[in-house]
Amino acid sequence: MTKKVGLFGFGRTGSVVAKEIINEEDMNLQWVVRKSNKNEGEYASHLLGYEHDEGKIFSSENADFNHFFDDNWVDVIIDFSNSSSVYEYKNAATRGIRIVSAVTDYSQDDLERLMELSNETAVLYSPNITLGINFLIEACKLLKRIAPNADIEIVEEHFKEKENVSGTALRIAEDLDLDKEKNINSIRVGGIVGSHEVIFGLPNQTIRIKHESLNRAAFGQGAIFATKWVINKDKGFYRMEEAIASQWSKIND
Repeated sequence: MTKKVGLFGFGRTGSVVAKEIINEEDMNLQWVVRKSNKNEGEYASHLLGYEHDEGKIFSSENADFNHFFDDNWVDVIIDFSNSSSVYEYKNAATRGIRIVSAVTDYSQDDLERLMELSNETAVLYSPNITLGINFLIEACKLLKRIAPNADIEIVEEHFKEKENVSGTALRIAEDLDLDKEKNINSIRVGGIVGSHEVIFGLPNQTIRIKHESLNRAAFGQGAIFATKWVINKDKGFYRMEEAIASQWSKIND
């Protein structure tokens, strides 16, 4: 059965994610909510080079979110916008609409609000929703259990204009119980989409686990995987690592 998807965000990454959803056979992009009123009322599919109507564009400035989800119900919301959007789709949760959030700049208050929504519906949150980075996290957690005394450093590389340490690097440090100030090394050069490497130093060997995003389509593919996983989940708060780990469990079974 085709799943109806709503997308928050239509910027550099969101537009690529929209294209991946449109290309997915068992998904339909019902609408896109963007911050500005640019192209409001048009269809994302047309802007992305398709002839059919898919993904009508709404502006968050003009949308009435008290009634929006009654008139524009979807199975899942995918969020690639910014932290403020968590307050805009609060009424979606009470209607049983699942939420997949890949927002990277949540404050603690924003994150707590997202977690509150999980009391009403299934919420999956991942600041980097690519399949590869979440596989990396699970692999690193396993390696640390095997070699608990290894020296561990995280190296993250992004495009020159990116400010602050990436949310992904912070998440890796958190999962590996590392000092976020001392064990993360940031590089900003050129147009790198995103690269994360975890280096394990042992007395007689070095182990490097690395993931590179070569194209922003990787985020869309990860979001689609997360959507298909969370659609059948009961209300609760989930991480992308759980979705990945569940596949490992199937292999082991």
